[in-house]
Formats: sequence, C-alpha cells, structure tokens
Amino acid sequence: MGKKLYVGNLSYNTHEATLRDVFQAYGQVASVKIITDRDSGQSKGFGFVEMGSDSEAQAAIAGANGANVDGRQLRVNEAMDKPRRDDRY
Repeated sequence: MGKKLYVGNLSYNTHEATLRDVFQAYGQVASVKIITDRDSGQSKGFGFVEMGSDSEAQAAIAGANGANVDGRQLRVNEAMDKPRRDDRY
C-alpha cells in the first residue's frame, strides 16, 4: 500500500485547502495537489493527496471514498505510478 492517493470526481471549485481539511480527519496529510490545465489554470477534476503513513492512507480510502465535497462524490484510491513514455519514436 502506498501513501499517495488519487482523488477523482472533484468539483472545479474545490481547492487544495478543502481537500486537506477532508483528509486530515484520517491522519497526517503530507501534501495535496489538484491538477490544473497548463493554459487556463482550471482544475482538471482530479488530484493527489499524500498521507503520512500507509495505515492513514488506507483509513482515508475507506472514509473519504464516496464522501460529498462541493456537491460531488469523491473517488479515492491508491495512486498508480505513471507509465514511462518511450520518446524514441
């Protein structure tokens, strides 16, 4: 189990501080990052939360998955490593 969590189905109005508040109920939050569009700066509707320990991450998945934040039900699961791109072509 990793400590980094994927958080999807975010409202475009959700801020990183809001996510931090939600996840602090489950333990220490090491970092929060909402992914934004490079050009417009608008949220892409997902982000990542890194918890302090594996057990806190598991508690956050169990507790926050399906939670209603800014009118949307969060999808929370363990973040997967981004596949490496092969730039040789």
